[in-house]
Amino acid sequence: MSSQDSARNRRNGFTTMDGGAPEKHRPVGKIIGIVLLVLFLLILAFDSTYQIREQEQAVLITFGQAQAVTAPGLHFKLPFLQQVRKVNTTIQGFAIGYNTDSNEYRTDDSLMITSDYNFVNVDFFVEYRYSDPVKALYASREPDAILYNISQSCIRTVIGSYPVDDVLTTGKNEIQSAIKEMIIGQLEQQDIGVQLVNITIQDSEPPTAEVMEAFKAVETAKQGKETALNNANKYRNEQLPQAQAQADGIVKAAEAQMTERINEAAAQVARFNAMYEEYIKNPSVTRERMFYEAMEEVLPDLKVIIESPGGNMQTIYPLEPFTSGGDTRSEDGDDQEETEVLP
Repeated sequence: MSSQDSARNRRNGFTTMDGGAPEKHRPVGKIIGIVLLVLFLLILAFDSTYQIREQEQAVLITFGQAQAVTAPGLHFKLPFLQQVRKVNTTIQGFAIGYNTDSNEYRTDDSLMITSDYNFVNVDFFVEYRYSDPVKALYASREPDAILYNISQSCIRTVIGSYPVDDVLTTGKNEIQSAIKEMIIGQLEQQDIGVQLVNITIQDSEPPTAEVMEAFKAVETAKQGKETALNNANKYRNEQLPQAQAQADGIVKAAEAQMTERINEAAAQVARFNAMYEEYIKNPSVTRERMFYEAMEEVLPDLKVIIESPGGNMQTIYPLEPFTSGGDTRSEDGDDQEETEVLP
């Protein structure tokens, strides 16, 4: 090897051995080893920890054995020996019967038949969450698809047991509750780690425009009926207290009149009893007095005068004051309308 080659080798970090072959300086090899060691330690450090957020859970797999990790925060694992799979536990959802992007019906899923053999388009939105991360990952291959198929089956079963009027108008809440209960029962049997949160009817309408207009008219008539009933109930509630007050007034007046009549009758009975007692003592005088009183009521202007054989006249009825002097003429000087003289 020439002197120029030797100098070139020294500049490049090589030294010549006895055989003349160049040799790399030892410090470069040490640097490479240190870099590899640092990279290995970094890999161990990053592969030995994992982070769980609030809205997720994890499954720690150790030699094929799965274990749920539900506590959020930083966790450790054995690098290369343990694996971690995370599951989103937030509420998720999917539509049945319509496309969420275009908001159009998918007739294959939405068109259903009711118990009275009518066709309707009904679309739903299903909300769910993963309740068990281990079962969600390993109990089935596609738990979302299973939930979708179960929901479709339950929806068609329940819709087929209700008439079209209930599906389109008044029975939506009851239908939703029945479908939800049926889906929950099916999920408990399947046990795939999925929990149904809610299922709601987004829309329901007949498949043709003509039938849709007819049902809208029916719904309008029902609303008018409800309005009329509410107005009638309002009027009744306003009038009933007034009528009740009037009825109470009439009853009170009748009770007062009844009490007055009873008291009057009691007074008349007492008066009659008193007169009867006097009658027993002296019947002729009592009869005569009763006669005069009756005549006073029947003929108020009647006078009874008795003339004695000596020509003297005495007024017997009505009884006049002694100061009148026994004048048989009225205050205006005229005779009475009728005078009876008893000899």
